[in-house]
Amino acid sequence: MFTNCAATDGFEISPRFRRTVEERIARLERDAAADETMIEGLENGDHIRRHMRLVAVQRSEALRMRLFLDRSRTRLPRPLIEI
Repeated sequence: MFTNCAATDGFEISPRFRRTVEERIARLERDAAADETMIEGLENGDHIRRHMRLVAVQRSEALRMRLFLDRSRTRLPRPLIEI
């Protein structure tokens, strides 16, 4: 996954990529909240367990992506006029 070097040095990502990841995190968290409320209406125990696992995976993926963003920094855009 991440090596010690990558964790301490960090890396740069583009502003557009950062925005895409942030949007994905928001969507995962929103879907997890919606799926969690749906659990109350389920009756089958296996279905409830699978749905709870789905919510856990969504939240886990959102956390993983947040940690990725914490380790990265946003690259400054290139100047429009060359210096």
